Amino acid sequence: MLRLEHVSKMYPTGEVLKDVTWEIKAGDRIGLVGVNGAGKSTQLKIIAGEEDPTTGTVVRPPDMRIAYLTQEFEVDPGRTVREEFWRVFAEADAVQRRLGDLPHEMETADPDRLDELIAELDKQQRKFDALDGYTLEAKIEKILPEMGFEAEDGDRLVSAFSGGWQMRMSLGKILLQAPDLLLLDEPTNHLDLETIEWLEEYLKGLNTPMVVVSHDRAFLDRVCTQIVETERGKSAVYPGNYSAYLVQKAESRSVQQSTFERQQKELDKQKEFVERFRASATRGTQAKSREKQLDKIERIEAPVAGMKTLKFRFPDAPRSGREVVKINKLTHTYGEKILFLESDLLVERGDRIAFLGPNGAGKSTLLHLIMGMEKPTDGSVEIGQHGVLPSYFEQNQAEALDLNKSVYDTIQDEVPDWKLEEVRSLLGRFLFSGGVVTKPVSTLSGGEKARLALAKMLVRPANLLVLDEPTNHLDIPAKEMLEEALQDYDGTALIVSHDRYFISQVANKIVELRDGELLLYRGDYNYFLDKIAEEKDRTRLEAAEAEKAAKAAAKRAKQKEKAAQKKAAKA
Repeated sequence: MLRLEHVSKMYPTGEVLKDVTWEIKAGDRIGLVGVNGAGKSTQLKIIAGEEDPTTGTVVRPPDMRIAYLTQEFEVDPGRTVREEFWRVFAEADAVQRRLGDLPHEMETADPDRLDELIAELDKQQRKFDALDGYTLEAKIEKILPEMGFEAEDGDRLVSAFSGGWQMRMSLGKILLQAPDLLLLDEPTNHLDLETIEWLEEYLKGLNTPMVVVSHDRAFLDRVCTQIVETERGKSAVYPGNYSAYLVQKAESRSVQQSTFERQQKELDKQKEFVERFRASATRGTQAKSREKQLDKIERIEAPVAGMKTLKFRFPDAPRSGREVVKINKLTHTYGEKILFLESDLLVERGDRIAFLGPNGAGKSTLLHLIMGMEKPTDGSVEIGQHGVLPSYFEQNQAEALDLNKSVYDTIQDEVPDWKLEEVRSLLGRFLFSGGVVTKPVSTLSGGEKARLALAKMLVRPANLLVLDEPTNHLDIPAKEMLEEALQDYDGTALIVSHDRYFISQVANKIVELRDGELLLYRGDYNYFLDKIAEEKDRTRLEAAEAEKAAKAAAKRAKQKEKAAQKKAAKA
């Protein structure tokens, strides 16, 4: 269907891709993985035809329709949802808009102008028919409910919907184009868990082959049938989902390491023989023969060493009192919207709590209340009085960091008594080295800002970490390092994240924000999922029993009515 053959890509800043070869076949759902900067998005752009490879070939049918969902959803907030879907069919959309304007113009037109408008109306209607406009209209009405929109949502403005719903609009617009291949670049970014789960099920139900770039390991596990890894400019293909890829990669490296070591042992043995008998009168000829053979042997390469990534641990946490955060009858509103209504929660020493809930439920607001950045409408949110030392990771690092400072000064200003070597050593553990440390923060990527913000958290000991979307912009190796650091951390952590895999690795309790309440689950993420499943089963059972009881009551009422009618007839 489509194949990349020995593709390389060179930019003025260096070579991103060296030798990339893989193919997309009908039914494939391929996950592209690799560290930030490995060239994943570059491969999508090459496949889409937005960029050309420096060398190599992209083999594709000439009439292939490729649809590309970028990280930034392209929607017009001033249009209605239905109008936004119509943008896919630009020419038919323009005709339809003109057809909508003409009746209004005709109401006030003089006789001469009216004749012209009637003629134009006829012309535009015929043009709309020629463009198969009514079929397109039917397609749009069909895609709206597929994307989860109610009938009345079609007339609402795009601006009235969250980022997750705008993603659905963008995906729907792409599918209206009936693509032969679907490209998705970080489709789960900034989506809440409910929308991510909807997207997973929807994509699995499509027949369209797709290529997905994502750092969401749970998403890759649930959606993908094949993983393509890009490491140091080269590609490797692994059948199966992300978990299968991890197993295969570990096995492959183990086999390669064993084979490499065996060959090295044999080569050393032969080299020793050559050196020992090179000058021997009796065995010199044999030594020279073996030396020639050594030159002809194809060397087995050692496995590629692990990619350079974060290396850090949080400082030892000073011991705090048992009560770390106490929330008592919290009520908090924004205008007429009630986020919390007389909610209670006690955070205890050693808790690692993940706060879950849909976008807009108030997760980040709750962290702001805990940090004292906002005041509750009513009730109280208090940090424990006995030695609690909080440290806060802001979701939007562009606002949290001073963009005018250099990377080096960002850390140095926090700990002015540190020596240059100490600051550089810390920054090196977060992959800032050489001239990068003098760069202004404003020039950093999202991932670099996230790493710098994490580095800031290490300069002073804290026993309460408050983390708002800490994995945003981090690649998978960096997420794994953060997971290990939190698992080893002996303080308390409060975490907001939409990364289910990350939550499953670090949280020992879950708090769900639902209908203004803080519902505490005293177990990890899997425990939470089990309890939610039990609750749904119980709700379904109760609904079924209620329906059964209602039918029985209706049957009894009908029998009673018939009996009354018979009795009345006899009287």
